[in-house]
Amino acid sequence: MQSVHPSDDRADSRNENMRRSPWQRFLAGIPQRKIERLGRALGWLIYHIDVRHRRIVRRNLRFAYPLWPWERVLKTSRLVFQNFGVTALEIFQSSCYSFDELLAKVETVEGLENRQYLSNPNGVVLVSAHLGNWEIAVQYISGFTDIPFVAVARKIRFKPFERWVFRLRTRFGGELIDKKGAVGDMRKALRQGKILAVLNDQSGEGAFVRFFGRKVQAHAGVALLAQRCKSPVMPAFCVREQNGFRIILEPPLDLQRTGDLRADIQANTQIIMDAIEKTIRRYPEQWFWFHKRWKAFYPHLYQEDLKRQRRKEEKKFGKSV
Repeated sequence: MQSVHPSDDRADSRNENMRRSPWQRFLAGIPQRKIERLGRALGWLIYHIDVRHRRIVRRNLRFAYPLWPWERVLKTSRLVFQNFGVTALEIFQSSCYSFDELLAKVETVEGLENRQYLSNPNGVVLVSAHLGNWEIAVQYISGFTDIPFVAVARKIRFKPFERWVFRLRTRFGGELIDKKGAVGDMRKALRQGKILAVLNDQSGEGAFVRFFGRKVQAHAGVALLAQRCKSPVMPAFCVREQNGFRIILEPPLDLQRTGDLRADIQANTQIIMDAIEKTIRRYPEQWFWFHKRWKAFYPHLYQEDLKRQRRKEEKKFGKSV
């Protein structure tokens, strides 16, 4: 683990692109301990109000950790909500940071020596998850490296919030690709030697793999692009420590390349999901357990939510649905 000290010229150039109001400077200066205290209180409130997501989080944890006693499931569920509250406030506050202030929040980079792999003529794919504070990771890496950085994200329906998030993710030089129909743009970015960042922990099409020992659907796009573009795939995460954030930058995964495209994509998607699971297991309270991650093969976990969804569809489209 190493502390991070970028060149003064690079930091200065990032800071010069940021003009802040006195109000933004005030928000940026709120100490981390106060943000965490308020965030935990917010998470505690949501935990007691949001019965639906409380149920999903508890069932997901019990399903993923069948040997955990119920008391640990309850404790971790509360911590998951508290982490969510802290993360939400941190993301809002980070929109007011200068690059120097953002950098100061990152206490260490675990695997800084792996930074050498980010420079590759075939580009590199950074795979991550909704773990810790993923938005801090996007801002940090896009600002810290001179290599063009591209993040893939789903567009938000509420346009004002979408514009705010777009500015947040691109203000230190990064680019953003809409996740819908993104394969062509992702391939282009890799062939231009860029860093491509993808959150790969949600349900998707393309491969059936094991996640926490259970069968799930997973996005196979990263494995496919890595195979066709001959790009390395590196796991990268941003987790919360006691005194700041830790960026975890792992070396390239040892992907299978046998020449059998279908078999390689299946095997490599599993390798990617294993890497994500390994880090979630290190920080289970910091993962976004609110997803209905196992609904494709274990719908009974979310039966109330699926019934609710069917009722909404019937109401919208009629009984023929």
